[in-house]
Amino acid sequence: MRKKTEAIRILIVEDETILAMQLKMNLQNFGYTVSEIVATADDAIRHVDANLPDMVLLDIHLKGKKNGTDAGRYIWQNYRIPIIYLTSYCDASTIKTAMDSEPYGYLTKPFRPNDLKTTLHTAWNKHTYFHPNLERMGMMNGIVDLIGDYRFDRAQRTLTFHDESIKLTGNEIKLFQILSEQAGNTVSFEQISTYIWREEYYDPSRLRNLVYRLRQKIDVLLIENVFEAGYRLNVV
Repeated sequence: MRKKTEAIRILIVEDETILAMQLKMNLQNFGYTVSEIVATADDAIRHVDANLPDMVLLDIHLKGKKNGTDAGRYIWQNYRIPIIYLTSYCDASTIKTAMDSEPYGYLTKPFRPNDLKTTLHTAWNKHTYFHPNLERMGMMNGIVDLIGDYRFDRAQRTLTFHDESIKLTGNEIKLFQILSEQAGNTVSFEQISTYIWREEYYDPSRLRNLVYRLRQKIDVLLIENVFEAGYRLNVV
């Protein structure tokens, strides 16, 4: 069951005091609960370890030895908590570094309250769509046995064939993650595309190209195309 807005706890990680207070006021006006306001990456990590908020608003450029992307990577890899980055810079290098934590959105400062509200709403809907019950995250730690002596380790994010590791790109790993979450069942093209690229629209050619390149590395029958429906991971 999805949480009501007022039950969603959001951690604010921002070292500009005035902006942090504005964010808190905006979130409360939208009906969210502010879990805490912290100003450093280390404090963000400590708070998440102890309190497990539902979402994190995270400034990329924080003061201290660690920046926001360091905290974001730790939070996502360990807890799969959705992250929305705040940044004054939106250059390609910054975005590329941030992608390791698979953010659900970016907000470039200064931004309007409505932009914040829309980004939060979209991020939470996407997250709960793919993880309708956070207890199901235990599934992500399992090993899925596939046909042809392939195995996918959800915790390690690795695919092996006869115990030999197969090198996968980040998007190929994401494809295996969403298919293995419903192993043996068909996952729609739209669900897969949104999960991998975090975008609202569905680009069939991009997904076909991803699967085509992946099939150069694996048995073609491992990922089955279900006509006009989606893809299915064939399990033992």
